[in-house]
Amino acid sequence: MSSAGAELIVGSDGRARPRWAATDPLLRDYYDTEWGLPVTDERGVFERLSLEAFQAGLSWRTILARRPGFRAAFADFEVDAVAAFDESDVARLLADERIIRQRRKIEATVRNARAAAAMRDTGGLAAFVWSFRPSTWDAPLTLHDIPTQTAESRALADGLRAQGFSFVGPTTMFALMEAIGIVDTHLPGAHRPVAAGDAHGS
Repeated sequence: MSSAGAELIVGSDGRARPRWAATDPLLRDYYDTEWGLPVTDERGVFERLSLEAFQAGLSWRTILARRPGFRAAFADFEVDAVAAFDESDVARLLADERIIRQRRKIEATVRNARAAAAMRDTGGLAAFVWSFRPSTWDAPLTLHDIPTQTAESRALADGLRAQGFSFVGPTTMFALMEAIGIVDTHLPGAHRPVAAGDAHGS
């Protein structure tokens, strides 16, 4: 590998990636195939919102490594299925070693599914989240230009809390906005995947 400036690393395939995605195969594949591509379907947005909430206090690699387990444990993040979980499901999840066994986050995911289901009459979760897309966005030139939160992510966090969501702080919501393509924080010269269509659900 070689350096492409201080903030990008060129891999053996000749592609420049940010340091966080340059060496670990799991993170590199996530960056190459998913991160920053538009996600506009309910299940896709709910899954990523849920995983970002579980990531709080942990590394993103830890979450990615357990993603298949999360999908199996949470019914592939189908909103109606998760919304129907009861206390027996919470107990089951607390015993499931494939996921992060944190009661507050598990219970929040169930509540958030119920809140997401309730939003369908007013356009749905995905449309609501995307409505906070900034009207203007200055592409970052360096890592120092990338904020940890913005006015829009703070407004999104407040809006989701008002709808009954939890574990949706402004920093977590900015990470979600990056991950699903609402804001573009690719650095100049960095490899970026090409979306196969207008949406990238899973």
